[in-house]
Parts: sequence; structure tokens; C-alpha cells
Amino acid sequence: MSSIISPEARETKNTLFSVLSSHRRRYVLYACNQADGETTLSDVAEQVAAWEYDKPIAEITSAERKRVYTSIQQHHLSKLEDAGLITVDGDRLSSTAKARNLDVYLEVVPEETVPWSVYYLGLTVLGGVVLGFSYLGWLPEAVSMGVVAAVLLVAYLISSLVHLQQSERVSLGDPSEESDSVSGDDTP
Repeated sequence: MSSIISPEARETKNTLFSVLSSHRRRYVLYACNQADGETTLSDVAEQVAAWEYDKPIAEITSAERKRVYTSIQQHHLSKLEDAGLITVDGDRLSSTAKARNLDVYLEVVPEETVPWSVYYLGLTVLGGVVLGFSYLGWLPEAVSMGVVAAVLLVAYLISSLVHLQQSERVSLGDPSEESDSVSGDDTP
């Protein structure tokens, strides 16, 4: 397998990274992907405003909605369309297959939360330390290696189930629902 990247592939990736560098464009893509087909600019702007203002859609003011709508319409749609991520037909938007393949990268993780990858790394380090202490005999005699392994297995199982449930809610959620999938519930 060659490690040389063609100039065309490099330029395509640079364009894609540039387009995805804006949180608002990522939100637009995420909302379009959740719509599972065609949606309207108004619906997307309303959902994006809810995410940005960390409010349920019903609590978004007309000024907040208009501010986001105008920004999306004037600045972001053309960049998303030029990158081949959405199609625009008047007020109708739909994500392309290329955009749907990016869905895993668009998972919204609020700034104050720990990403799942870091959480699992921490759980692994903690498990390694506990197993090391157990192997060296530094844990109380009542705690056997089997008990330690069982507790770690249960911790990973519970974490994985919570992660799976939250991932399904984020990727399969209805964009017309309240914005609880990005309001801080994505944390371990």
C-alpha cells in the first residue's frame, strides 16, 4: 500500500477539512443527516439554533432563529454544496452520500464533557493499575484476581451499553425533538 497522497486527494481532503472547520456547518450537516432525506432550511436553522443556544426548539426566539437562518443561508450553504456534502433546491436541503459517510465524525461532544475515547483510555489505565496491584499482592487478601477481573468486566460492559445507547440516540434521533442529544448528555 502506497503512502503517497495524490495532489487531487490532498486538495479534496483540505477542502473537506476547511468546510468542516466551522461548527455551524457541522451542525447543518448533522441536522440534514438526521432528516433522513430532504428537509427545509427553516427546519435546519431551527435545530441548529437549538443546539447553539442549548435550548429546546420551542424556546428559541425568532431573533435567534433568524440570526442562524441568515448565517446559514448567506455563508454556509454554498460551501457545503461546493464540497459535495449537501444539495440545495430553493429552500429544500438534503445531504449527499458523501455527507452521510461523515456522520460518525459529526458526533457532537459538548466542550465540558470527556470524549468517550478518553474515558475508555482512563478506564483501561485504572484497570491496569488495579490488576497490577492485585498481581503484586498489594490488594487486601479478600480481593482475588477473579473479583478484580469481574469488576473490570462489569465496568466495561456498563460503559459500553451506555455509550451504545447514547450513540444510537444521537444518530437515530428525530431532528424535530428537543436538543437533549447535544446538551450535555453525551458524557460518560
